[in-house]
Amino acid sequence: MIVITGATGHTGRAAVDFLLGKGEKLRAIGRDQGKLQPFAARGAEIFAGNVDDGEAMTAAFQGADVVYLMIPPAMQAEDYRAYQEKVTDAYATAVRSAKVPRAVALSSLGAQHPQGTGPIVGVHNLEQKLNAIPGLNVLHLRPAGFMENFLQMIQPLRTMGTLPGPASPDVPKPMIAAKDIGAYAGTRLAARDFSGSSVQELLGPRDYAMREAATILGKAIGKPGLGYMQVPLMMLEGALVQTGLPTKSAALMIEMFRGENAGLCDPQEPRSPQNTTATTLETFASEVFAPAYLGKTAGAS
Repeated sequence: MIVITGATGHTGRAAVDFLLGKGEKLRAIGRDQGKLQPFAARGAEIFAGNVDDGEAMTAAFQGADVVYLMIPPAMQAEDYRAYQEKVTDAYATAVRSAKVPRAVALSSLGAQHPQGTGPIVGVHNLEQKLNAIPGLNVLHLRPAGFMENFLQMIQPLRTMGTLPGPASPDVPKPMIAAKDIGAYAGTRLAARDFSGSSVQELLGPRDYAMREAATILGKAIGKPGLGYMQVPLMMLEGALVQTGLPTKSAALMIEMFRGENAGLCDPQEPRSPQNTTATTLETFASEVFAPAYLGKTAGAS
């Protein structure tokens, strides 16, 4: 039995799709019973519960020989770091209590650092909590920044006419599509081919600088001359709060951006076939970003 947390999210859904396609027996966990129903119709067990509830997760993990663990995003929480710790404590309790032998955990580039990376500190702590469980075989996936993060820039892009962001315009960084993370997780969950505690970085198809990314995204939405503007972090923090983000969450994001710009989230291994994934930014731009920008998807801003 494979158990997937965050089954209705970007990476969890991709993992479920991959595993159901392989005929694997799995249990999909999410907060909303209704959103889980399509998985039940395809043969999966479903479990509706809160991931910050240790008792509920212990029940959800019963009978699992491998689980996929991820912290569902909740940046609107008044204290996001406290939320992260509650979720990861619940996971550690459930893995111990249900005697789960293997886990694949969604972490992040930069998770080797115990501080200075904002919300990434939460997955650093998840790694440490899982590593402390005797006998657990755990694979920590450390992907690059999600291409889906560009979706959060749609409204500012419409307002400003240029793509805004915190990163330097000309420093190439790896980027990855969330569906590729989920599919990779699915392959390792199905293979159950890891032991001890190990780390696997996932770096997307290649590195992109933000100025180039703006050109690619602009072409997909009919704005081939789209530019990129690096926003000063002090100014960006206030803008995040104005959009409704809690003050603590905005400060965490700024800490992460500062850490990223300082190189704390750079890959620790060279690019290789093992850590390179298929979906290019060009494909993401045409299949995901452009429909959202042009208002052709339910989740469009």
